[in-house]
Amino acid sequence: MFDGRGAARRRAGARLWLSAGWLLGVLILSVFAPLVAPQDPLAQDLLSRQLPPFWNHEAEPGFWLGTDSLGRDVLSRIIWGGRIALQVAFIAGTLTAVVGSCLGLVAGFYRGWGDRVISRLVDIWMAFPPVLFSILLVAVLGPGLRAIIIAIVVIDWTRFARVIRAETMNQGAMDYVAAAHVAGFSRGHTLITEILPNVLPTIVALLSLEMGIAIIVEAILSFVNLSISTDAPSWGGMIAEGRTTIYQAWWVLVFPLITLFFTVLGFSQLGEGLKDRFDPVLR
Repeated sequence: MFDGRGAARRRAGARLWLSAGWLLGVLILSVFAPLVAPQDPLAQDLLSRQLPPFWNHEAEPGFWLGTDSLGRDVLSRIIWGGRIALQVAFIAGTLTAVVGSCLGLVAGFYRGWGDRVISRLVDIWMAFPPVLFSILLVAVLGPGLRAIIIAIVVIDWTRFARVIRAETMNQGAMDYVAAAHVAGFSRGHTLITEILPNVLPTIVALLSLEMGIAIIVEAILSFVNLSISTDAPSWGGMIAEGRTTIYQAWWVLVFPLITLFFTVLGFSQLGEGLKDRFDPVLR
């Protein structure tokens, strides 16, 4: 039994380090995009349109992953598109976690009328289809990263509120909470110093998952031209463009799609790995 548990822990550790390594690589490339990108992501050259990747005999030096239908370098656009994806992931994910977790902690610990109001609000909010709701919000607010971040926070806070509320209720029934009350701690002090540290691993796991979801939402909105300008490099916009030229230049669709997939998967596995590593119940 212990060997099986140790093997499972090693596999979880391997997933954690692999996902962290991939995300760190994406982060470094995005931060230093002006230095590492081989070409200008906005530069157009119709004489170099739809050049294949480097291993093809028709490829040209300097265009490692080929070019799109306007002659723009695919690799450079992927690297610069990572900036947009990570901005949305970190800002929208953090704001969503703060809003939803605070409401979930209050509802799960204090209960009463506040819990009833927050729970009913979550039920009503989750009745709306999230993708259609996000498209509607961005259409009303106007395209741009700010509108996308607001839409993600407005829609996804319910995920944190519901899960953290349930986890807070479970922790509130533990003996250490009763001991804190006996010791004379105030309810606010007990919530912050006793319950929050035990709920934090769940918040971290949800935050990492939410960052991946935020990237998907931004990609969907870029796909339907509701994110940023169509000229700016974004993974969703590249996928939308590649869909129209899949038979002539498959690399325009495949490479940003692979990058998007592994980045979202990396955030998901990172959250699970961090939860397994730091959760005091699982250690």
